[in-house]
This record gives sequence, structure tokens and C-alpha cells, in this order.
Amino acid sequence: MSDIPLPLEDIEFAQNPEPRCPVVLVLDRSGSMIGQPMEELNEGLRIFAEEIKQDTLAALRVEVAVVIFGPVRVLDVRGGAAQEIPADASQAFITANEFEPPDIKLGGDTPMGEAVETALALLRDRKEIYKANGVDYFRPWMFLVTDGAPNPGSNWMEAAEHVKQEESRKGVIFYGVGVQRANLKNLACFSDQRPPVRLKGLAFRDLFQWLSKSLSAVAQSKPGDQVALPPVNWGSIDTST
Repeated sequence: MSDIPLPLEDIEFAQNPEPRCPVVLVLDRSGSMIGQPMEELNEGLRIFAEEIKQDTLAALRVEVAVVIFGPVRVLDVRGGAAQEIPADASQAFITANEFEPPDIKLGGDTPMGEAVETALALLRDRKEIYKANGVDYFRPWMFLVTDGAPNPGSNWMEAAEHVKQEESRKGVIFYGVGVQRANLKNLACFSDQRPPVRLKGLAFRDLFQWLSKSLSAVAQSKPGDQVALPPVNWGSIDTST
């Protein structure tokens, strides 16, 4: 018998062969999120972790990664300390039953395009890992939450086009969420299929409860099935500002 240890993902998928639904939370921590917005965002993440773990099937099927921006960082979601890790799909994702919400600290500017490109790369690489290990998977999700506009002169329009292309190939489901005075016209550039949603006040708890319920509904289905999601009661669709 060989003494060569198996790669971690081989062990992971052998222990849990359930199909996977990868989700990347792309979260704005720029300076304008100071005070209550950042506090409510962190509390929403804690509620998301608690609720999705209550669904035993979703806890095994949903995989979570967290990308923050201002500057862009991929966070370790195994320990809750918000430590930076490499942008490596074999490290960034963890099944929801082991997800520990990071305590996100305030940052600086808004490099939204770079953050989205990082998230797209993680999702593409994660799907390749599933394929290599014979694991079935649901369409990945990207959930972008921001309270501002992208850095001027950045590559955010190019990133937005890449998201739309990936969504047209059914390679990702994108949700854009604007907080407070976020520019929803910019967010609308990321998807032709789903208009951005403006969060009602600081209803991060309601937002992440909805996300947990939505992912639970997906996890109860089969890959490729059409799934009815709960109504969006935490925000309003408005692209006029």
C-alpha cells in the first residue's frame, strides 16, 4: 500500500461525496462602511452561518468563500479571525457546516473590479476541482455587497463584462446588492439577467437570512433543476439612481 498521502480535496470529497454549490461572498469594507454598516454586515454573516448549518443537507452541499475589497483579500473562513489566505480554490472554500464567519474590519478604497475578477477565478478553479474529483455541482453563486462606486479608472467595467459572459454561459448566478447610497447603475452593469437590489436601510440580517433560505432550497434540489427562491423582502429593485 502506498504511503503517499492523498491530496486534501481527495480526502474531502471521499468523506463528503455530496454535489456542491459554491458561493463567493464579495464584500465591501471600504471606509464608507464605518460604524453601524460594518457591524450589521458582520452580524448578518453570523446569522447566515447559524441558519444554513441548521439545514443538514445544505450544510454539506453549500461551499462558502469570502472575498473582501479595500484592498482585495481572500479570507480564511475556517477560524473566524479574518486572516488572509492565498486566492487558491482548494483553500478558499469550506462546506457550510464548517463555515466560521470572519470578523471583517474596515479597509480603504473600493477596488470592486479586482475583487470580482478574483471571485470569478476562484469559482472557475473550484469547478475544475469538482470535475477532477468526479463531484457533481450546482451553478455557482456570486453575491456582491457594496455601499459605494468602484475606484475611478479601475478595470471594473471589464470585470462586469466577464461576469455577464459567465452568466450567459450559465457559469454563475450573480446578485448585486447596494447599501445606502451605492451607485446601482454601476451594479446593473454586472448582470443582464438580474437587476441590482438596494438594501432597505441596514437590513443585513434579512439579506443573509434570505441567502441562507435560498441556498437551502437549491441544496434540496438536483443540479440543473429550476428552483423557486423566497421573495426578496430585504430590498428594492431600483436602477434609476
